[in-house]
Amino acid sequence: MSERSSSPELGSAHGSLHEPGRQRALRAVRQALRVLAVELGTPTEPGTPLLGTVRSRWLRRLPYVVAFGFAVSLLPTTINVLRNDYGLAGGLTGALATAQTVPLLLAVTRPLQAWWVIFAADVLGAVALIGADGVAGRAWPWPPTAIVGYLALMLALSLRERRRTLTAVWLTTGVAGLLSGMFTPDGSNSTWVLLFVLTGVVLMMGATLRERGDAQRKLIEQETISEAERARRTLLEERARIARELHDVVAHHMSVITVQAASAPYRLSGIPREAEDEFGAIAATARESLAEMRRLLGVLRSEETEQHSGPEKTPQPGIGMLPKLVEGTVRAGVPVELALPEESVALEPAVDLSAYRIVQEALANVVRHAPGARTRVSVTTGADGTRLTVLVVNSAPSAPSAPLEATGTGHGLIGMRERVRLVDGSLDTGPLPDGGFRVAARLPLSPPPSAAPSLSAKDSHSV
Repeated sequence: MSERSSSPELGSAHGSLHEPGRQRALRAVRQALRVLAVELGTPTEPGTPLLGTVRSRWLRRLPYVVAFGFAVSLLPTTINVLRNDYGLAGGLTGALATAQTVPLLLAVTRPLQAWWVIFAADVLGAVALIGADGVAGRAWPWPPTAIVGYLALMLALSLRERRRTLTAVWLTTGVAGLLSGMFTPDGSNSTWVLLFVLTGVVLMMGATLRERGDAQRKLIEQETISEAERARRTLLEERARIARELHDVVAHHMSVITVQAASAPYRLSGIPREAEDEFGAIAATARESLAEMRRLLGVLRSEETEQHSGPEKTPQPGIGMLPKLVEGTVRAGVPVELALPEESVALEPAVDLSAYRIVQEALANVVRHAPGARTRVSVTTGADGTRLTVLVVNSAPSAPSAPLEATGTGHGLIGMRERVRLVDGSLDTGPLPDGGFRVAARLPLSPPPSAAPSLSAKDSHSV
């Protein structure tokens, strides 16, 4: 009696233990179906043609040509196979063949929508072939024409959609084939496994190609951005270096003003008290300006320069130091001829420094890119006496030799342009017909007063 009464309690307890497991399984199935529906109902970039971003016009048209070729060739073939081989009625044959092939044209711009139409048509075709007279001994549920069209659609789909959508399409194809096994007609050859395997292979290959192309495009974009940033950084560094050099030039003049103003009451006798106060104010203002410039220079200098090299104490070079520069270049293996004006030319410090730096950069480019090439450096003044012309011309190397740098970055040319722009000059560079290179800079002997402020007000702010 007690055993019978305890059996229902045990059974109810056993059922309650399995209830949470069933609920979790049902919840997981519903979640999977929800994700499947979302993936199959959310196309990526609808309306955008395949290969629509390539530059070649013929490559952009290629998907349309391929889709049209498949549709035109498969439509009559499908009608012939369904009518003559499987024995379907003419009206049903035409409708199924059209629904299975014509949407391939839509696959160029909307492959996921085309898949819905063709997949539904293939399933309806499989249902219609169950009672057909010619299904015995033939492929079912997917005829050969349906397999070919479906694989072409999978290729278009894999080139557009993300991996989760492709996985959903592949699983849906497998589930449909698995369910068809319950209704397989007698004597037919099942093809759902074949289509399931081929679909997975095509989807994987297409997705791999698409992801590889996306990765290459992103790499090219990143390289382009990096090159632009590198060029911008080089320009800013060159401007900062020019600003540091100009600081040394201007600081010298400010120091002279300070000394002259401070020592004027001691050097000149009989100066009124008001004039002494004015000279003292001038000296104080000059000292403040010099301190401000030194603080600005501290911002422009890198930490490494401040810690190791310290402030630059050497005087800034000019065209008077070009013979020494040429001598060092000759020792590096580059035959250089130098022509300087016979009479000394009075140059502003900024022009003198810019002329020297332009020659220095040009000779450095010859050493790096055309070692051993004969080079001529000439510095001349114009007939009107207002312009200084700096010309550096090198020929092609007499003996073939590998350059020290295979590809140039153009950083030396950037520095030349900035220095010419600083003094309101002009620069002309370019290759020569014989394989050499030419650098021609025309600098005013006295830069306009607006040249230096243009750097400090605008360019130094950008630095």
